[in-house]
Parts: sequence; C-alpha cells; structure tokens
Amino acid sequence: MKDLSETHLGIVYALGAYLMWGFAPIYFKHLEFVPVYEILAHRVIWSALVTAVIISFTGTWSKVLKVCKSPISMMFLGVTTLLISTNWVVFIWAVNNGRMLDASLGYFINPLINVVLGMIFLNESLSRIKWIAVALALIGVLIQVVQLGALPWISLVLPFSFAFYALLRKKVKIEALTGLFIETLLVLPVALYFIVYAAGTNTANMLTNSWSLNGWLMFAGIVTALPLIFFGQAALRLKLSTLGFFQYMAPSLLFMFAVVFYGEELSLVKTVTFLFIWSGVALFAFEKQIIRMSK
Repeated sequence: MKDLSETHLGIVYALGAYLMWGFAPIYFKHLEFVPVYEILAHRVIWSALVTAVIISFTGTWSKVLKVCKSPISMMFLGVTTLLISTNWVVFIWAVNNGRMLDASLGYFINPLINVVLGMIFLNESLSRIKWIAVALALIGVLIQVVQLGALPWISLVLPFSFAFYALLRKKVKIEALTGLFIETLLVLPVALYFIVYAAGTNTANMLTNSWSLNGWLMFAGIVTALPLIFFGQAALRLKLSTLGFFQYMAPSLLFMFAVVFYGEELSLVKTVTFLFIWSGVALFAFEKQIIRMSK
C-alpha cells in the first residue's frame, strides 16, 4: 500500500510539473523584449532565492549541508547544473525567436529518449513495441536532417539535455528542493555578474525598471523552481519510462500555442515529422492495449 500511495503521489507531482511547463511559454513570450541570457540570469537568481526561502521555512538546511559535504553528490550536481542551464537557455531562445514548434518536437522526442536511457543505465526493459516507437522517432528526426541539410539542433539539444538531467537526478537520489537549490547556487555567481556588469541593457538595472517589469522578472523564480521541484519529487517515485509518459502534455500545449496563438507555420515536412513522432508516442502510450488486442 505504501508503494502504491507513493506512486500516486508521484503521478500528482508529474502532472503538476508538466502542466506548469506546458504553460511556461506564455510567460517567456511576454518577456521576449528582454535578452535571452538576461532572462536566464533572472531564472537562476530568483530560483535560488525561492528555494532558499522554502528550505528555511521547512527547516531542511541540514540536508543541504549533508549534500555539500559529499564530493560525489556535488560532482553529479555540477553536471546537472550545466545540463539544466543549457536546456533553459535553448528553450527561452526557441520561444522568443519563433521556434516553438522545434521546441515542441524536441519535447515529444524526450520521452522516447528517457525510455532508451532507462534501458541502458537503469536496467529498465525495452519491449519490441517500444523499440518500434523509438525507430519512428528516429525516422522523424532523419526527415528533418534531410530537409534542413543539418541536425535540427533545438529539437535534439532540448530532449537530450533534459533526459540526461532526469537520469542523473534519479541516480543521485537527492531531494528535489535540495538539489535545485544547490544547482542554482552553483551558477548564481555567474548570473549575478552578468546582470550587474555584463548585460549592459536597459532592462538589466532593476532600479530603473517599472514595478510591473521587475515583478515579471522575479516571477521567473516561481516559473522555474516549482515545476522542477515537482519533477524531482516525481522522479524519485516513478520509473523513468513512466515519468516520460507525462511529458506529452507539455509539448502538446506548446504545439497548440505555436500554431494557434503565435502563428508559427506548420510546413509539410514538419507535419510529416510530427506524424512519425506522434506515431511513436502513441505506440509507447498504448503499448498495453496493443498487446492485449494482439492476443
């Protein structure tokens, strides 16, 4: 019963995380006049503050100190910091440069990469249907390669960076809040230096910004921290392959926003690519039903 309740709690956390990520593009699109690296710096600064406040409120600084004393844990978190920072900056750039469809495609591929990584590193089994699903996703990527004459970098950097981030966070088994605080703390000096000395933009000086703009910039802490905390809690309770299933929600919302609200063009080649990816996703999502029907 305890394992079952933990699984249910993991599902609630996963739903919360991916719904928040699904609506996040609206927030970043609102700030598209602010340079990408400046938004990234604000994500780091305010996420560090938000997580520090929560840690203080819950009285869990001892957990932070315990992790900081572990060289192996800090090594893992150093790598996850680089991975999540890469993911953040590429996603913000994609949203604010009319490449939301590319980002959506990448996050549709993400669950299938999770499945493969789960098989390779966590000894999670990969059925024949899952192999077919992965193959369909690969075909979708190859179509983009042929059409572009190059790798679709946004659609690959986003899923690979986040899939490896999820894998390492699952391996290191550090509580979500503690891990996120240390990750943002590691890159906080760089973020502060950029805002204070390197940005050189009209919006970098918060003393001259409007209260409204500063409020939106500070809200980056909530937008960033809350879904990652939820995701980390879900990752501790669910299989990596199960966790990947919920990620269909975020790219679906991203796809809808891109086409319906922000007017990105859905070309024939992109449509064919999405059809291959969606076919792979459908096979993965309905694997049990397909096996039951084939018997």
